[in-house]
Amino acid sequence: MNNNSDVMYRLLVQSVVDYAIYMLKPDGTVANWNAGAQRAKGYTPDEIVGKNFALFYSEEDRKNGAPQRGLSVATAVGRFETEGWRYRKDGSAFWAHVVIDAIRDDFGELLGFAKITRDCTIQQEQQRKQQEQEQRFRLLVEGVTDYAIYMLDLDGNVENWNAGAQRAKGYVAEEIVGQHFSRFYSAQDRKNHIPEKNLTTAFKTGRFEDEGWRYRKDGSAFWAHVVIDAIRDDSGKLIGYAKITRDCTEQRELQRRQREHEKTFRLLVEGVTDYAIYMLDVQGRVVNWNAGAQRAKGYVSDEIVGQHFSVFYGSQERNANTPEANLGIALKTGRFEDEGWRYRKDGSAFWAHVVIDAIHDEEGKMIGFAKITRDVTERRENEQQLLRARDLAQAQNVKMSELSSFLDTIISSIPSCVIVEDAISREILMVNDKAEQLFGVSKSLIMHKRPHECMSAELSDYFNSLADIALRSEGLHSREQLLLTAAGERILHTRATTISGKDMRQNYVMLIVEDVTDQREVDARIHHMAHHDNLTSLPNRVLFRQKLSEALRVDNQRNSLSATLCLDLDNFKNVNDALGHQIGDDLLRVVAKRLRTALRDQDTLARIGGDEFAIVLPSINNAQEAAVVAQRLIEAIRPPINVEGHNLSVGLSVGIALTSQATNTPEHMLRCADMALYEAKRNGRNRFEHFTLEMDDVARSRRVIENDLRDAITGRQLKLYYQPITNEEGIIGYEALMRWHHPIKGLIMPNDFIPIAEETGLIHMLGAYALYEACREAQSWGTEQSVSVNLSPLQFKNSSLVSVVEGALRESGLAPHRLEVEITESVLLDDTLGNIRTLQSLKAIGVQIALDDFGTGYSSLSYLRSFPFDKIKIDKSFINDMGDSREAMAIIRAITGMSRSLDIQITAEGVENGEQFAKLREEGCTLFQGYYFGRPQPSELRLKTLE
Repeated sequence: MNNNSDVMYRLLVQSVVDYAIYMLKPDGTVANWNAGAQRAKGYTPDEIVGKNFALFYSEEDRKNGAPQRGLSVATAVGRFETEGWRYRKDGSAFWAHVVIDAIRDDFGELLGFAKITRDCTIQQEQQRKQQEQEQRFRLLVEGVTDYAIYMLDLDGNVENWNAGAQRAKGYVAEEIVGQHFSRFYSAQDRKNHIPEKNLTTAFKTGRFEDEGWRYRKDGSAFWAHVVIDAIRDDSGKLIGYAKITRDCTEQRELQRRQREHEKTFRLLVEGVTDYAIYMLDVQGRVVNWNAGAQRAKGYVSDEIVGQHFSVFYGSQERNANTPEANLGIALKTGRFEDEGWRYRKDGSAFWAHVVIDAIHDEEGKMIGFAKITRDVTERRENEQQLLRARDLAQAQNVKMSELSSFLDTIISSIPSCVIVEDAISREILMVNDKAEQLFGVSKSLIMHKRPHECMSAELSDYFNSLADIALRSEGLHSREQLLLTAAGERILHTRATTISGKDMRQNYVMLIVEDVTDQREVDARIHHMAHHDNLTSLPNRVLFRQKLSEALRVDNQRNSLSATLCLDLDNFKNVNDALGHQIGDDLLRVVAKRLRTALRDQDTLARIGGDEFAIVLPSINNAQEAAVVAQRLIEAIRPPINVEGHNLSVGLSVGIALTSQATNTPEHMLRCADMALYEAKRNGRNRFEHFTLEMDDVARSRRVIENDLRDAITGRQLKLYYQPITNEEGIIGYEALMRWHHPIKGLIMPNDFIPIAEETGLIHMLGAYALYEACREAQSWGTEQSVSVNLSPLQFKNSSLVSVVEGALRESGLAPHRLEVEITESVLLDDTLGNIRTLQSLKAIGVQIALDDFGTGYSSLSYLRSFPFDKIKIDKSFINDMGDSREAMAIIRAITGMSRSLDIQITAEGVENGEQFAKLREEGCTLFQGYYFGRPQPSELRLKTLE
């Protein structure tokens, strides 16, 4: 560095005001002082230069030798970096980020230290606030069920346990808190001290992240994505570790299959040496490079990846923007194909056959181009040599025999089959050795024969047809066709041209025949793998979208009709979970075959992921025709499927969307069919539904309500209203009913948002809120009145339901007997045994259990035998009809009579008037609820006594 550079560097350092930058002598004495140092620490250069830098430390740090220890570390390893409290001239402290670099001369002698200090007090305060924010999210973390999130102490013992951890690993909190986290590892991992090594990594680097097998309580293994973060307090002291584990078994299996598919495809492409096969990005830059590309063009991968593919063109073509024009054709039409001169690394030219295909992802987004180049210089030279020979023969006006002798010498070494015929008689005048291999006949048996005399009828018709075309019009004519030869069925690519004799009375036809079977098979394999599902060999999402786009274009041109079907297997996940992915894969293969046999040849069946299939039905007449196909598909899947001795029964749900002006893109068609599929599953599965505009409106409306509902939860727009439950003496309790006070739409009733909450999973948060809020408000009443909370069937799918109820009671202090939970029969229809166990756990706590809407289900009486309910509620539909319907009155009498014999309390819902009240009391009802006694009101306005 020259003197000017030194001066400029010094001025730069001196002018920096956000960092304290200064030099220390080997003993720690300050040698210089920049503006940033004066600003950060309050000392002027005259006050500090010559003083030891230890005075920036606290008295305790100086006693512990912290300043000198930092210099020792920098001397030993070259750098010391830390954060901690430092002190200004006025005695005030600031949180500093400090770097000390050892400075040595060219001989390694220590000259001193460069020290950079930055005031990070504001950043540290932000970190403190962030920690407070993290604390506020603790309850949210505890409710997460898809991730196991818990803390470890310094020794690796579990300190807490969220619902996701219980779900993922099978332990409840009481079983695992205090235990060492190594029990989730295999015996071999524990023997190799892997858990301890992972903690050490987190301790040293702040984080450990990995994937591997972990083990549940029942001994089963799952593939886990694991993150262990070292947690430190504000002073930097390690206080433990945060551990997040996610069960990625299913994702890993999908990735493994994808990698196998990609590996097979990559090995195929990379192993091809006769073709240059590589990808271009959307700008035309080379993305990858196979062995054939290196062989053809002379560049190794490191030299060419990232370069624009125009490097292979001549300067004249680059100036004319030919490379970009070729990409434009591929982008517009899907493919560009041409022959022309291209250039290698060493500048040499070769005649290339080039194909550029536009590549789109599964969503139809353009992601680049696939480029295949083949060096056909030899073939072109052979053709040119033959043409030059023809021209030479014509120019010299030699006899035909001399021409034949001359051409025979040339064509004997050509790798393609060459045939020269007399244009009039079709007598074969010349063939090369390659013809013997192709036809399986010696040249002596071919010469001076007509094609039909020495070849099969199929071959002779093929060559005669090409010869006729060449004679009708000048130029080179080609045709490619699958034909039976001596080597079996082969794809022959033949070029035909005419050769004029010394005058128009004598003409010849030259046929150049090339066996392109292997080349076409490679092309077909590459194309098939890029457009088909590896498991079922059905078209994949990419090819499906192309077929759908094609059908939509035809519809637009012909004003015709097509249908898109989305299919989903019912109960497939249960098969996968119970019997494993191999059985699931075999099942999918059988399903694919059954579906295919139920369709027409022109229909496209694709597997678009997991157990999801999609179908294009082009050229149909009406919606009924699509419905018939859908029902045929459902019936095809209905019979049990035997896989390795397992008789498996799965259903099929189908959504149908027809083309119209409103659905004229592949994406829209799929979305509409998917909405119809959702409707079919919602209406009971194993059925089909047609898309309607109302579904789109409903879906759009539901999305709006969902987004508003999320805002409502965070913005505290939800409130509980309480409707009194009475006996003959007065109010004994209340049913808590949720109301949504929307800032624009006003009061929204539960029927309008609870179903959406159930579909989106928000019901778990709403349910927890209702339990905690109802218990809190009931405890504030200062009475022994009970509070009743409705539970959704979906809440029973969450293993933490019992702990949520326990938490609500514990936090509020409400006595368990004052809380009553109401369930419907659907809770017992789904996973009966598991849900009864949950009810038994709630009962063990002391909570009261009521069966709501009694009498409307399929087998209400059987439920009374399966669980000892504390209360049953007569559905209000019977109360409404009791005055006009003998059947309704008979049901009420049967329920009240049965309740007396079973000693179960009965609540009559929906009591609207005194006449109903009097009649129900006569029939033996003891508890009542309805508008006759009071409407639902907020806690502070609730009806407290009956008038």
